[in-house]
Amino acid sequence: MFDIDGTLVESYELDTRLFSESVNDVTGINIDTNWSRYTHATDTGILHQFFNEHNIRNRVEAEQEIKYLFLEKLKQAFAREPLQEIPGASAFIEYLKSKPNIVLSIATGGWLESAVLKLESAGIHTDSIAIASSNDHYSRTEIMKIAAFRATAHKNCAWTYFGDGIWDKKACEDLGINFVLVGNGTEHYQCIESFESLGDLQVLLGLDCFE
Repeated sequence: MFDIDGTLVESYELDTRLFSESVNDVTGINIDTNWSRYTHATDTGILHQFFNEHNIRNRVEAEQEIKYLFLEKLKQAFAREPLQEIPGASAFIEYLKSKPNIVLSIATGGWLESAVLKLESAGIHTDSIAIASSNDHYSRTEIMKIAAFRATAHKNCAWTYFGDGIWDKKACEDLGINFVLVGNGTEHYQCIESFESLGDLQVLLGLDCFE
């Protein structure tokens, strides 16, 4: 199971900037971009907490406007310069797809529409991969559960989640599943800088499916 921003694609800084711009454009208020302080570090969860903290009215309409602006800003940004994948991400995804004993899924705190835009821009093909997003729930752990169900229909499978943030690590701790940190966004004993070395991933995960 994979996160997207900062895990599969180099989008964290762009995502933060355009999301905060969209919030300000609609509400006139600068949002605190320290995502780790939010109870639910997902697009929906962050907005709901922001609306509560600033007594925003017409919240359904405000969220729809923010989402629309954010998607338009992403499209414009990608037209100027496509996203870059985290090195080796696409090849790793394709490699895992070829393994009959591995089922892939994506659980992102972003909206589905923005997730698709980012993955397409970076050239990462996610056809046949189950995806759950902030469209499905405001809670990251619930999003992960939904992604797992869509991928396996509650079959008894061992999970490994690749993520880049402290919120990813916490969600894995809450669910009792294996976590692999991508990058240096927090501290964790299982950590990779990129997906370039299949050998390193084999050792790290203890999988026997690698050749």
